[in-house]
Amino acid sequence: MAKISGINTNLRGQIGEYLFRKTKYGTIVSEAPTKRGTPVRTEGQMYIRTQWVNLGAIYRQFNKTLKKAYEGLGNTMSVYNAFVQANINVVKVFITKRVKANGGSVLAPYQITRGTLPSIGYVKDANDVLVTDLSLGSLQIDAQTEVGALAEAIVANNAEWEAGDQLTFFYGRQTVDSVTGTPRAMIVGTKVVLDVTDSTPLWNITGSLGFCSVSVGQDSVFMLGMNRSIVDGAAAWVHSRESQGSDDMRVGTQSLFVDSSVLAQWQGDAAFDASAESYGGINSESVFLDPKAIRKRGVSRQAASPVEWDTAYGSGSNGSSGSSGVSQTDSGSVTPTVGAPTISGQASFNISTEVSMSAESGAEIHYTTDGSTPTADSTLYSAPFTLNSTTTVKAIAIKDGVSSAVASKSFTKSSGSNDD
Repeated sequence: MAKISGINTNLRGQIGEYLFRKTKYGTIVSEAPTKRGTPVRTEGQMYIRTQWVNLGAIYRQFNKTLKKAYEGLGNTMSVYNAFVQANINVVKVFITKRVKANGGSVLAPYQITRGTLPSIGYVKDANDVLVTDLSLGSLQIDAQTEVGALAEAIVANNAEWEAGDQLTFFYGRQTVDSVTGTPRAMIVGTKVVLDVTDSTPLWNITGSLGFCSVSVGQDSVFMLGMNRSIVDGAAAWVHSRESQGSDDMRVGTQSLFVDSSVLAQWQGDAAFDASAESYGGINSESVFLDPKAIRKRGVSRQAASPVEWDTAYGSGSNGSSGSSGVSQTDSGSVTPTVGAPTISGQASFNISTEVSMSAESGAEIHYTTDGSTPTADSTLYSAPFTLNSTTTVKAIAIKDGVSSAVASKSFTKSSGSNDD
């Protein structure tokens, strides 16, 4: 601490690592205290907090076009809260505070609508073009095709579609700033009301990107799809219907289809740790159980020997560790375990049901729909999918080469109403 004189006596507050204080004896300068505060959030709280960042950024990209995207909300829940509820801990993306400050966001296979109309299915064809399951019959869309022609083709060739329904197409583009490395997402939407009397050229309203005829390999049979392949982007088609004489809206349940080389960088443990640290770190002292303790101490769950395990985590009097994620055999060797995935969806349904699955962080989910036992070669789960017939879904989670027990759920199509 020192007393200063001259022009410096007018200084107040902190400048760099020095603190200036005005007293009756003159201006005193001292080193500013350097105390790191204790992080506010626990690991569980931070896990949710860091997911919110990208969810909010992507939701804003829709620019209020999702205001009727979730049926039955009434006045009890906002559309934003419904969007977060549908995706939190389902599609896990973690971006840092710096990325948020730079206006960054990452496209992810988020659910963007939820309702009772049948969902629109879409898959990539042999040319890597995204194609829906909406049949156009023999209609080949070109620059002269009118809205009425599209409306007639969809209503005539697809059950549950009616004249007056709306078809909306969302397209997202993922880029990375060449200077800052910030990922940036941009989402735009176009729509058309299926009016069979409308003679307006379709592409004058919608453009051609998501409103093209794609051949499915049969003579004179076409499906609605895109006019190019997706590269670092996302897409979704949404079916919606306004109830006559009211403001109620019915909508199909849809998720973004994402094909991006950027997404994986912002998922998993490393992305979570970086995001959590940027928001002040984790208060690990406030929790009793710390399932990440072994990873944080630099000992792999898969490679740990009994000695490494005891050194990193300690052992009880019987020589067992008691940590979730690892079991210990009678011979003392450590065997990693993975929890079985969760399969969600309406077990009994009338027309169709959406199936979603989740597993522990870092695990891949592989599933089957033909009743066979899934393996690492079975279909990789990436986003919710739709079932239109009675099916048994079986799934396993795989993490670091270790497979979980098989999870199984039966979905039954009936003539009654949908049940939870």
